[in-house]
Amino acid sequence: MACRISELVIDAADAERLAVFWSQVLGYVELGREDDGSIELGPPDAGFGGPQPTLVISPSSDPRTGKLRLHIDVSPTDRDQDTELERLLALGATPVAFGQTGNWHVLTDPEGNEFCLLHSRLRPV
Repeated sequence: MACRISELVIDAADAERLAVFWSQVLGYVELGREDDGSIELGPPDAGFGGPQPTLVISPSSDPRTGKLRLHIDVSPTDRDQDTELERLLALGATPVAFGQTGNWHVLTDPEGNEFCLLHSRLRPV
């Protein structure tokens, strides 16, 4: 038996703001809150343990230093990449120029966490 990713955890200075951003990006809903202020997000009607991992936004006052060693890649499901890029920018994403080549866009979320918008369109789960 192998493992699979069940949840991703992102530390955040403003967990509320980041939870709203990622909920809108992924079409996730709030699944719950912990006493420490963590907010768990996930696909509607699936929740933890479903086919997609949940996302936990965890409050943290630790300063971020440098580029993250892990980042999230997202793919559009119901529109082309250019239209999705416009939507992500309107939600608060910021473009980043790392000099990459390829059919993807490097962006940051409202707290500066890097993520990529890929070109390939995926079917919704």
